[in-house]
Amino acid sequence: MRKVFHFESPRERYQCDAAIVWCFDNRFELGFRKFLKKIGVKYADPIKIAGGAKSLASPEQESEREFVLDQIRLSMKLHDTRRVILMLHSDCGAYGGLAGFGGDARAEVDHHKLELRRAAQALNRAIPEISVDAYFVNFEGVWETDLGIEQPHLTASQAMNNPSGSTSSQ
Repeated sequence: MRKVFHFESPRERYQCDAAIVWCFDNRFELGFRKFLKKIGVKYADPIKIAGGAKSLASPEQESEREFVLDQIRLSMKLHDTRRVILMLHSDCGAYGGLAGFGGDARAEVDHHKLELRRAAQALNRAIPEISVDAYFVNFEGVWETDLGIEQPHLTASQAMNNPSGSTSSQ
């Protein structure tokens, strides 16, 4: 092998602030990273797949859901992750884009809100001890989704690692 680029990276293990299940659509990368920083997520384990949370909510094959759940379990095991952030975005190709909703942005938002709830419920059934937050991202901002589910209660030390300070989604 031949070294082609030099950088220095910390060698210490980290505790993950959140595993992030999001789409690999790069149009939302910068804005969502800024949002994660704003809510205090410094160390994230990104799980980037087409459609993001779709693989938990409405996978085409059950193996897609199991893959994502396995990745979250590995994040928990390797980096002591206690929180998952689910993300869906506007004009997502995995859902047929905005055209898949007849160009109706309201119908798209309503659908993705239900999908985020389904994804959170599937995650909660499979890994009940994990805390879940969910967001819809469009071309103008990030929108928090009320998941309507009971979240695990955090201990005092866990709360220090949960910058929002909440034990349930708003």
